[in-house]
Amino acid sequence: MIIAIDGPAGTGKSTIAVMLAKNLKGKDGQPFTYINSGNLYRAITLVCLREGVDPADSKKALEYARGAPLAYREGKLYLGDDMVEDLLHSDEVDRHVSPLSAIVPIRHVVNDLIREIAAGLNAVVEGRDMTTVVFPHAEHRFFLDASIKERARRRFEQGVSNLGLEEIEEALIKRDSMDRNKIEGSLFLGEGVYYLDTSGLTLMQVYDTLHMKLNM
Repeated sequence: MIIAIDGPAGTGKSTIAVMLAKNLKGKDGQPFTYINSGNLYRAITLVCLREGVDPADSKKALEYARGAPLAYREGKLYLGDDMVEDLLHSDEVDRHVSPLSAIVPIRHVVNDLIREIAAGLNAVVEGRDMTTVVFPHAEHRFFLDASIKERARRRFEQGVSNLGLEEIEEALIKRDSMDRNKIEGSLFLGEGVYYLDTSGLTLMQVYDTLHMKLNM
């Protein structure tokens, strides 16, 4: 079974996806694997930055995307032998990940990797185009949203950025524009996808709402 979740940054979708994967079991009794598509793009961005390659250089970035030894182990993303999730939300990676993720051949590489990882598994997958491009026929599809001010506040309170609250809000607005206007894999609410504005909700309220919709 595939549970696909999309939405812009700061809507809580990563936290909710982790909670669902941790607490649910499929109809076959097997647990769920959590897959974060955004972290795959961030890991490729991290590789490029480490190697001094401009992540917006489509040719060179594609070479690193094809060669990056990325794998999920016990719900954590590894680059070779290194667990890199704690390195993926720096301001530098934030600045470069959206241009890199807009490179169409890189999207194909990542989408194929996600489908390969999820094949034969119960999986909760989240990102920007999981419900529309990667798994348009998933058994359950959700789109989480929130106001820009609420999303900026959440990101600020996470303490992963050196930016001020207003700077984070400006960065999110810019990121939204890029994400919604990609040539392929843009962020939008697909037909038949359940929409939930999380602005005034706690994490548990969001979780309970989705859990009820899953009827599991």
